[in-house]
Amino acid sequence: QDIRDCPGPLSALTELNAAVKEKFRHLRGRIQELEQMAKEQDKESEKQALLREVENHKKQMLSNQTAWRKANLACKIAIDNSEKDQLLQGRDSLRQRKTTKESLAESAGNITESLMGISRMMSQQVQQSEETVQTLANSSRTILEANEEFKSMSGTIQLGRKLITKYNRRELTDKLLIFLALALFLATVLYILKKRLFPFL
Repeated sequence: QDIRDCPGPLSALTELNAAVKEKFRHLRGRIQELEQMAKEQDKESEKQALLREVENHKKQMLSNQTAWRKANLACKIAIDNSEKDQLLQGRDSLRQRKTTKESLAESAGNITESLMGISRMMSQQVQQSEETVQTLANSSRTILEANEEFKSMSGTIQLGRKLITKYNRRELTDKLLIFLALALFLATVLYILKKRLFPFL
């Protein structure tokens, strides 16, 4: 808002931009610290939550940088228009024209410097976007690895369930065989007792 309302000259705008750049530099450092903290988390859920927070801060910073560029362009256009009006009003004397030429040269130099600064800032944004894409790729790879581990665990659980089912069936068969053997044993004992006690039957 201060940049958008800056009445000029370009030197004042340059000072405001220097202050804004310093704030963005500080903010970028804090975001990087938060991202490093997220990478050092042991729990995956906490790590992903912090990474999402980092992405939100990065998006907000990019949005602020876009607003900053738009405010710069609007302010420079306003200052240029103001200087053009001053040029039109100051054509009466040679001294005023000379001063205007020096002001134009200074303005052109400041505009060139500002454009170079914006170009560097855009280059930094491209680099940050590449880092963001790399972070997303790493997150996707982590998710895929976790998915593979879950699949492996699922296969192990299914194998264990089959073994338990097989064991239960075998236990049932063993109980049935023991019951039949016991019945045969009792029948044999009864038969022997019958022959000894009641041989005439």
